[in-house]
Amino acid sequence: MTPRSYHGRLRRLPAALAVGVIAAAVLPAPQPAAANAPWLDVSGDRYASFSLPAAYVQEHVGEVSQVVVEGNFGPSASWAEFGLTRRGDVWSGVLGPLRPGLYQYQLTGDDTRSFKDPTNGAGVASQPLWSTFFVPGASARRLADPPQGTGGEVTTLTYRTKQGEKTSLVWTPPEYRANGAGRYPVLYLRSGDGGAASDWLDLGRATQIFDNLSAERAMAPMVVVLSDGDGSDDDRDLKDLRKAVTDNYRVHRDRAHQAIAGVAEGGTQALRIGLSNPGQFGYVGSFSGLLTGEGSRTEARAVNRNLRLLRLYTGNVTDPGYNAAHRLTGVLDRAGVRFEFDGVNPDGGGNWTTWQENLVDFVPRLFRTVSDHGPSAGHGPLRGEFVPPPAGTTPTPFLAEDGFVTFETTAEFADAQHVTVWANVAPGGSWLRVPLSRHGDRWRATVGPLDPWFYYYRFIVDRVAVKDVSNPTKVTTEPMWSTFLVPGEQARLLTDVPAGQGGEVTSLTYRSTVANQDRTALVWTPPGYEPDRADPYPVLYLQHGGGQSYTDWLEMGRAKQILDHQFLDGDLVPMVVVMGNGNVPNFNQELLGNIMPAARARYHISTDPAQQAIAGLSMGGGHAFGVLKAYPGEFGYVAAFSAGFGSGTGVDAAAINAGTRMLRLYVGDRTDFVYPSFMASLTTLDNLGVRYEFDGVTPGPHGWDVWQKNLIDLAPRLFRR
Repeated sequence: MTPRSYHGRLRRLPAALAVGVIAAAVLPAPQPAAANAPWLDVSGDRYASFSLPAAYVQEHVGEVSQVVVEGNFGPSASWAEFGLTRRGDVWSGVLGPLRPGLYQYQLTGDDTRSFKDPTNGAGVASQPLWSTFFVPGASARRLADPPQGTGGEVTTLTYRTKQGEKTSLVWTPPEYRANGAGRYPVLYLRSGDGGAASDWLDLGRATQIFDNLSAERAMAPMVVVLSDGDGSDDDRDLKDLRKAVTDNYRVHRDRAHQAIAGVAEGGTQALRIGLSNPGQFGYVGSFSGLLTGEGSRTEARAVNRNLRLLRLYTGNVTDPGYNAAHRLTGVLDRAGVRFEFDGVNPDGGGNWTTWQENLVDFVPRLFRTVSDHGPSAGHGPLRGEFVPPPAGTTPTPFLAEDGFVTFETTAEFADAQHVTVWANVAPGGSWLRVPLSRHGDRWRATVGPLDPWFYYYRFIVDRVAVKDVSNPTKVTTEPMWSTFLVPGEQARLLTDVPAGQGGEVTSLTYRSTVANQDRTALVWTPPGYEPDRADPYPVLYLQHGGGQSYTDWLEMGRAKQILDHQFLDGDLVPMVVVMGNGNVPNFNQELLGNIMPAARARYHISTDPAQQAIAGLSMGGGHAFGVLKAYPGEFGYVAAFSAGFGSGTGVDAAAINAGTRMLRLYVGDRTDFVYPSFMASLTTLDNLGVRYEFDGVTPGPHGWDVWQKNLIDLAPRLFRR
């Protein structure tokens, strides 16, 4: 039972171990392509860019219709799928900005054909298909690698049990010497059910945490034993392990110098041992443990006498240990057991991201006197058990307090194999697919916390888009989408104003000579609109993007709500907003020859260029640029959201500058696929000498989260110069 070195903080697996599964068949192991560039690049500003050669994917997993990156990218660091886009010979996508921390991922084609990134050597020993990457930042400083040669050492301890030989990992502090003098206190850390001891290194960043805390002198010098979660509840395995540790390491044997903690089922084991046999350990910690009723049989006097610390941790309501923590704290209170509760981590679920934080809080409390016994900063109280409504009893999604949303399918997909909810829940409003779990004959998941804002989603059932028929909302141009709003001050401008206080939306039918058909525009008029007032109203022509139509600015862009609020807040010059149909081969002709004359005939709007504005998103932004180039001076205000200016050939910069009071440009961050062409447009405009305004990127992708914010910024700027 001699300890041996454990090589590598993160196990580096050969690419040949990466395997995918098609149904029950095992795919051939992928082989790394010669001189392959890394498939993952993480930028300094925390964007993860994935780029997979399509030929490699086809060779190793076969022809697929979709490829996703599965990882802990979702709200509360939950497991989610980020879809890649096939562009030529590459599957690619950009996700971010990501919070600092450790991420794990695998690649999957068509729901079942999973494979490892062969270009990323950082892996997870217990999950051969997973890769990891670290995003540095101040909030994750204790997860970062310490300077070379300054950390402790991890060794492997082999020991015998009745079930045969087992191994655990042992971290010793930098000053530890096997033949030195004196003994060290010892902490036993247990993994969850089915977990491996190496998970503490590969997923928990335990060695980095210990090394950094040691360097800061924020923890007592100690030996830490990392074990798997497969030990029996009768404590036999733990006894064998403890004997092996005392035989091979310089550790104390008394209760006051021994601690135990664990994650999930490992936390349950630690609690059970601490409460039923309090004479074994002086310190007990539970990270998302599931112990509940056993606490009612606790001998409070014995526990209080023997345990120097009993500290409980839980994530938010998405953590399976949340309700158990609520019940246990009540049981312990009633039994008179002294314990500490770290509070509810509002942004953490039951996963390693949360447990890393728990470990950072727990270890400095061991084998030393501390003055702070309260919850971690930003953690809140338990507010009762979280129980979504019974299946089939309420329309979905079900919105609970604090931004937690429960999605549920109908019973018609009982035989489905893979169901996700696809929604704009990633950083900045990018799209992720969150897996749903079976609940009887339905599929369900609780997601959150989501920031107050406007969300849209659809179910993906075995790779087929499906509408949530329990949600009555609709999107005309995207029949599978449904929408919902998470209320809060941040989303105030997207909410309905009180009945009777907002503007009016009316339909305008006009003859399109370009499309040779009657068409419709939607028109917003401000509260108190006076068709006979002396001065005509200024007018904004607001255009949609490709694949959209005149309904989208209302159904997805929340234009009415935004304009209503800004008018009532006194931030908006009273104006008329015309949302026309831009799906024509010649938009300039459609706008000037059809939409504008029809709007002028129906509404009391100005024909003065200084009182006319045009703006649009994506394709509609391109239309705005096209009008600006062809008819400089026709519109005093021009804005483009997520659109490129295009060629500068033939552009009359002097006429644009003379006739345009404001040219304001917007774009999303690098997750907006037009970002490169947009930035090139700024160079074109600079070279032409065209004056414009650009206030920096709007965080988010090529999507409505960005364009709603663009309208919120633009509308109050119009017609004030």
